[in-house]
Amino acid sequence: MSEAALAAARKPQAPREVFDADRVVAKAARRLVPFLVTAFIVAYLDRVNIGFAALTMNGELGFTPEFFGWGAGVFFIGYCLFEAPSNYIMHRVGARMWIARIMVSWGLVSALTAFIWNEASFVVLRLLLGVMEAGFAPGVILYLTYWIPAAQRARVLAGFLIAVPVSSAIGSPISGLILATMDGVGGISGWRWLFLMEALPSVILGIVCVFYLPDGPESAKWLTSGEKASLRAALKNDAGRDHGDHWRALTDKRVLILGVAYFGIVLALYGLSFWLPQIIKAFGFGVIATSLLASIPYICAALAMWAWSRSSDRRRETVGHTALAGVIGAIGLACAAYAPTPLLSMIALSVAAIGAVAALPTFWSFTTLALGTGDAVVGVAVINSIGNISGFAGPYLVGLIKGATGEFTDALLALALGPLVTALLIRRIARIRFSRA
Repeated sequence: MSEAALAAARKPQAPREVFDADRVVAKAARRLVPFLVTAFIVAYLDRVNIGFAALTMNGELGFTPEFFGWGAGVFFIGYCLFEAPSNYIMHRVGARMWIARIMVSWGLVSALTAFIWNEASFVVLRLLLGVMEAGFAPGVILYLTYWIPAAQRARVLAGFLIAVPVSSAIGSPISGLILATMDGVGGISGWRWLFLMEALPSVILGIVCVFYLPDGPESAKWLTSGEKASLRAALKNDAGRDHGDHWRALTDKRVLILGVAYFGIVLALYGLSFWLPQIIKAFGFGVIATSLLASIPYICAALAMWAWSRSSDRRRETVGHTALAGVIGAIGLACAAYAPTPLLSMIALSVAAIGAVAALPTFWSFTTLALGTGDAVVGVAVINSIGNISGFAGPYLVGLIKGATGEFTDALLALALGPLVTALLIRRIARIRFSRA
């Protein structure tokens, strides 16, 4: 052996870097989830803030309960029709620019809602808002499957979907404060200021998204080549083959059944979200007190979602967790219908919110694993579309029943059927060996 070779052999070698997949997943989650959660908080707030605007808007514009419920739900017609095409486009062109486009466009339309003057303008802008926002939530769920293996997915999805209760928890007092303090400023009604002020963060975050969000692990400059390889290996273990025929999900019976199951969860979620401020105000509270009390069920739901998803990941079980959460939601709504005092009603409504919200991450963790990579591209969007039809049906159903009876009792009982059906159906789905229809 030459002297050069001997010298090379004696030279201390750099230790071989070992990449733990769990550590890499945690690193990706820390980088991505806070931004995505912030974006979804803003999106969800722009979607449901009409529940607070209605406290004064309905009287000023002469909207009846039936019309408000219908107009609020029209959002989901445009939303559902454009979700699948939006996910397909995102998968083709990349998440960074497409998610940014969604955020900026929905912010602008939400701001325009401040200028409605009658029923027709309200319906047109609610429909357009749904079209512009379509694809954001299912797009992010799909996007996270590019990064997060199934074993950690429920916990990470909970980290994203926690935006649902958090947006309501923090948005309720903010909305109430805007309504109470901005009414008449510049000769503009408080509910109009509400739409204008809560739309601005969407546009700002959309611009930030262009510079912050990578399309996937391969384009993430903050991951080393070894970390990317480790993540690819972890994802390969539970990802189905991407067959390329993404649109076949439209006729896949797995997708249709899961969509119906999701319908039940969302029926309770949006029926409650759009009407909770008016339910609480009917107890005799003012705008500020109503906004503060409306945050309580969602604070409880956020804590429950986080604990429930950790339990799901720890036990590597999603079906039972989803079903039990659905039953809890149904019981809460049924009890709220007959609660004899405002205190007991608030407790029951909090239980209802806990059940509806806690079911979300475990449902999507089960769904994305069941579909695999290829069918998830359009399948997730189709499932979300079917489920979100209840975003139209729930508020409208409550409005019809409230208009006919003058009470919320029967409406809450009707909403309770949704998560109960989900609980029964998800157990049945788990026993079915999914096959191509």
